Amino acid sequence: MQILLTGGAGYIASHTAIELVKAGLEPVIVDNFFNSKMEAVDRIRRISGKEIPFYLVDCCDKDALEKVFQEHHFDAVIHFAGYKAVGESVQKPLSYYRKAPFTETMPTGGCTNPYGWTKYMIEQILRDFNHAHPEVAVDLLRYFNPGGAHESGLIGEDPVGIPNNLMPYICQVAVGKLKQLSVFGNDYPTHDGTGVRDYIHVVDLAKGHVAACKYQHKGVEVFNLGTGIGYSVLDMVHAFEEANGIKIPYRIVGRRPGDIATCYADCTKAAKVLGWKAEKTLVDMCRDGWRWQKQNPNGYESN
Repeated sequence: MQILLTGGAGYIASHTAIELVKAGLEPVIVDNFFNSKMEAVDRIRRISGKEIPFYLVDCCDKDALEKVFQEHHFDAVIHFAGYKAVGESVQKPLSYYRKAPFTETMPTGGCTNPYGWTKYMIEQILRDFNHAHPEVAVDLLRYFNPGGAHESGLIGEDPVGIPNNLMPYICQVAVGKLKQLSVFGNDYPTHDGTGVRDYIHVVDLAKGHVAACKYQHKGVEVFNLGTGIGYSVLDMVHAFEEANGIKIPYRIVGRRPGDIATCYADCTKAAKVLGWKAEKTLVDMCRDGWRWQKQNPNGYESN
């Protein structure tokens, strides 16, 4: 079973490639390295022990992508290519236009930022495509907040510039690349005033993709991939400190445009239908994330 991973050298995709190989499936990676590096592909091959096919292709280049399809018979495509920062989406909306717990049946739309609108639009495109081509099954996997890294410490999140996500920001403060963490707002209606999110270990998230690839069905299915537990920003800071014995200095700043107070998943459907649920703990996430950063203080450029 061959599976195309667009944006396959990225953070979540790289971990998914490894889990696909472990499950006996055959990933093929396409990436243009806009926000990733070739070293990630080399390390995926090193961990998996497989010479996974790779193509330096922008998935917006129709002709180049068509050649990839001509060379392989794909049974599934997992689309990882895309921008993913809420704050940046508010500042640069044109780039992105290329109540908790949340369930899959809740109405969508009314998004609070361009990032959210792009995801909404992509879901609609896929629903329309399935309507025209009902023989092609579509799984809409709704992520929450991935963190951590592969237990080997060889692959992990390597953001370009200042991280937009909490875990890599904490890790870069811990390793000394950044002076302190900026906490965007402490006046939300949460237990400590900071935003609450559903943080899931990236390996658990990767396994969710494997389960979706193996699920045989017709039509469109929607699945939340999260833990079902909400942790605040300060909860994450304290968990990292306790897991690794490192103090994380932080300062409270104004709210970030486009953010909401609380967001966590109801993952009942994924457990029932896919037989999947998150297994790793917050401590696992903090320890694995720190191992990656400690071994690779400058990301993939450190070796």
